[in-house]
Amino acid sequence: MCGMTFPTDENLLVGLDRADDAGVYKVTDDIALIQTVDFFTPIVDDPYWFGQIAAANALSDVYAMGGVPKTAMNLVAFPLKDMDIAILRQIIQGGLDKMREAGVVLVGGHSVEDKELKYGLSVTGFIHPDRILTKKDLRAGDRLILTKALGTGIVNTAIKGGLASDDIIERVTRLMATLNRDAAEVMSHFPVHGCTDITGFGLLGHMAEMVCEMPFGIKLMSREIPILPEAMEYAGMGLVPAGAYNNREFRECMVDFAPSVDRLMQDILFDPQTSGGLLIGVDPDRAGDLVAELRDKGIEEAAVIGEVTDGPKERIIVN
Repeated sequence: MCGMTFPTDENLLVGLDRADDAGVYKVTDDIALIQTVDFFTPIVDDPYWFGQIAAANALSDVYAMGGVPKTAMNLVAFPLKDMDIAILRQIIQGGLDKMREAGVVLVGGHSVEDKELKYGLSVTGFIHPDRILTKKDLRAGDRLILTKALGTGIVNTAIKGGLASDDIIERVTRLMATLNRDAAEVMSHFPVHGCTDITGFGLLGHMAEMVCEMPFGIKLMSREIPILPEAMEYAGMGLVPAGAYNNREFRECMVDFAPSVDRLMQDILFDPQTSGGLLIGVDPDRAGDLVAELRDKGIEEAAVIGEVTDGPKERIIVN
């Protein structure tokens, strides 16, 4: 996109000039629209659960901006000549059920015939213009809280290889299908300064976006990070997705690992997530209370995993 000029106006509050989880456009002094879109190929075999996961993933960007999703449109690519239309119905039903859970109304959509199946949503949400959360507004001293365990990319690689048990398949599927709604609702009552959701770039990739070109850095405590136990086991077997290596290649220049952080842990931190948790930057005096309320709400893996530091700037120190 280098050299391109994008249309804009004075009511565009978050746009492509500061790439974030979603765009935000001011409608009135009290209302702004959050707009986002996301779709992908199946990451589980069950079409109904694929629909749920894809919908939860698309809705997550609105929650990460501090907003409430309200409407959605389906995006579908389907191999009509090669696949039973009943599969598509199950995918759509999964998406509808997840939208209903989120209180979101489906208002339309678009489908195309394609050799590769894809599904997702375009989502619109509401937020007050003064309450927008972005990646770039962290403050030195903020504590960083993660709301879902890492390792879904590695576990999904094991599933594709036929090496995962039924138990872990069910657990990781439900984890990916879980909305970030409750976490967003809880954090709305706290002095949160910045937020993002952890998806394809992995934890370190999304942290790098938060500190890039900013006057602060991040210190990460690897021992405090919630991780799916099986993910470490599968990583030790070499079941690391290509996306993790791509993430490492792109962002490792911004990361300093302590000698105690072994290669398996590093793989987990670069592992691309699907419908991952929120990464929340909150005032240090309220971090403990926020974690406690998240856990009371059923988000049992919520934990403080790091802090924002004055320096070194634009670097992530992993201990």
